[in-house]
Amino acid sequence: MNEFLEAVVEADDQPVVICDTEHVIVYMNPTAIKRYEKWGGEKLIGQSIFDCHNAHSAEMIRSIFARFQQNPDLNKVYTFSKKKDGEDRDVYIVALRNKSGELIGYYEKHESRVHEAQKR
Repeated sequence: MNEFLEAVVEADDQPVVICDTEHVIVYMNPTAIKRYEKWGGEKLIGQSIFDCHNAHSAEMIRSIFARFQQNPDLNKVYTFSKKKDGEDRDVYIVALRNKSGELIGYYEKHESRVHEAQKR
């Protein structure tokens, strides 16, 4: 099953950045590596998420993480929308929990609001 899950995340055309509970980046899909290349790209893996965020963003991440810890039913929080450079997307932080519900990390999730133009 892990092979299938990895394939899904690897193929995602939106960036996926996964952090552990110590806020260390443990995984970036190819889209994230490319998107965040000017901040280090793949070299960000193993570093603190706070090394590549400003103080406001870092505080928001800490606050959302604390909420995830306090509320096991909370698993997705909207952070901001981006409408520029041809993009129209919402960004969320999503809790990662093991089967017993323990918080094991979180990831940044991008959801595009641009309608698909591909022909069927």
